[in-house]
Amino acid sequence: MCTAMTMQTTQGEIYLGRTMDFSYPLDPSLYFVPKGYRWNNLANTHTVRNQYSFMAIGQDISPVLFADGVNEKGFGAAVLYFPGFAAYDPLPSREDMRPPVAATELLHFLLGQCASVEEADTLLSTIRIVGMEDSITGTVAPLHWILADKSGKCAAVEKTEEGLFVMNNRIGILTNSPGFAWHMTNLRNYSNLSPWQMQDKEWSGVHLPPFGQGSGGLGLPGDYAPPSRFVRAAFQKSHATQPNTPEEAVITGFHLLDSVSIPKGVVMTDRNTADFTQYTAFINLSAQEYFFTTYNNSPITRAVLPRGQEQEPAIRSLGRLIRPVSFAPFPEQPS
Repeated sequence: MCTAMTMQTTQGEIYLGRTMDFSYPLDPSLYFVPKGYRWNNLANTHTVRNQYSFMAIGQDISPVLFADGVNEKGFGAAVLYFPGFAAYDPLPSREDMRPPVAATELLHFLLGQCASVEEADTLLSTIRIVGMEDSITGTVAPLHWILADKSGKCAAVEKTEEGLFVMNNRIGILTNSPGFAWHMTNLRNYSNLSPWQMQDKEWSGVHLPPFGQGSGGLGLPGDYAPPSRFVRAAFQKSHATQPNTPEEAVITGFHLLDSVSIPKGVVMTDRNTADFTQYTAFINLSAQEYFFTTYNNSPITRAVLPRGQEQEPAIRSLGRLIRPVSFAPFPEQPS
């Protein structure tokens, strides 16, 4: 599952947000990865040296696998499931000069090497994206990616049997299967939607006024299937009042992502497990700030990319996302 979106304020600040919907239990942390950090790819064929520091949410399953993040240049990315359509390259031969990068480590690779969507597009043509089993699901995860940078550019990246596609994502939305191009075509089925009230109609002399506010959105899909979440996120993002300030942006972003957030038990898998929104993240790419909530903790937490710590030798955990539930007391209420 999962839904991702970008947003821009009237002042030009760019944000990237996502819901992390998953049916396996996660215990994510926020990590800092320093500039110059060296790591071996999962295929154990190459050592990579990061050009940029970054902050990302992930989970340590030896190694740490990242789901979303932002680097010091304001380039951000998120990975989402793409079942039934993702197809990866086989491990290359020794004669192939393109290094293999596992789909599960691609986000780390791009955040550490790229300053922009344009640079990522170029870099992707020089590697092979391969499939390797992860220990969380015990499978080769089918994935695709959304990329964004502080200039406002956004791309959807998909590796299928037809090849590698880096597509301009002007709508700034990504969900799951089918492919991004299909979702964009499907939006045309909903071009009648509007934030404005329907006008009164008359049929055979019978006056038919709309019921209350919101009739312009009649037909907006409300289920949690990927096509429906794509349409819902695209419509609401496109018509929500554009925020002016960073505070307004964060508030607006979480409200928009709430519309595609999945309560536990509403979507069940064939393993009899709930697929639900385990955390929601919203990133200010322009300022390299993270904002997030978890399923059991709705107050928004903020973190800033550490500066001046480029010489650190290893990945550092900034803390777990999941924490004890707490409720703020109403200040005027006597104890």
